[in-house]
Amino acid sequence: MSQHRVPLLRAQTISKFYGRGHQRRQVLDQVSLALYEGSCLAIVGGSGSGKSTLVRILLGLEASEGTVTYRGKAVEGRHSLGYQALRSEAGLIFQNPFTSLDPRWSALRSVSEPLRIHAKRLALSDEQIQQRSLAAMEAVGLDAQDFAGRFPRDCSGGQAQRIAVARAIVTRPRLLLADEPMSSLDVSARQDLIATFQKLRQDNPRTALILVSHDLGVVQHMADRILVLHNGRVQEEGTTNQVLSHPTSAYTRALLEAVSQ
Repeated sequence: MSQHRVPLLRAQTISKFYGRGHQRRQVLDQVSLALYEGSCLAIVGGSGSGKSTLVRILLGLEASEGTVTYRGKAVEGRHSLGYQALRSEAGLIFQNPFTSLDPRWSALRSVSEPLRIHAKRLALSDEQIQQRSLAAMEAVGLDAQDFAGRFPRDCSGGQAQRIAVARAIVTRPRLLLADEPMSSLDVSARQDLIATFQKLRQDNPRTALILVSHDLGVVQHMADRILVLHNGRVQEEGTTNQVLSHPTSAYTRALLEAVSQ
């Protein structure tokens, strides 16, 4: 089915080098991926696998080799049409909500900020911004009236991450990129956030999601496809069932064994 569709986001033969001369090192080696509307792709790998660099390139960092396109337009520099479309239509969720949320801002202010930035383009009044922000908080399982006035210091890690997710979805993005969104949470909060993402996908079937994680236990509940990275190279890619049930690389098998222990 996907071979007849244009990917929402595509990376082709991406390589990235840092340094020069004897200090030159390669952190990504010919990495390709395609993300389609409504799908969830998990990028999985341990520390140093190249996940973070790949994410930065997908968001506009210049690759040493290869190309990135968003909705068929090249993402090549801040003034490119592809870059501008991507950054205006993507919601970002980071690992630690306490570093991504401004401690001086209430939850409502944090969630509404993306709408205020794009208010003119979206033609939204202040009242509409507030209503959409409160609705986004409810969508991630928060009592909006209770949490609207709370600051990050008043929230648990799971609650703060839900606020960060609400901020990411409030503009109704075509693409969500979640970089290790659960690694700082305890088991209970992690399970709650998995359920939140599953509901968001049901409620927004056209939104695509890239989930970056080292945890196959989380990925198996969320992703349609998995791409496994190790030392900057793709070890394997396939449907979640294929990769988890019939891994082809020794590295993936080692990751699965770590989950089962």
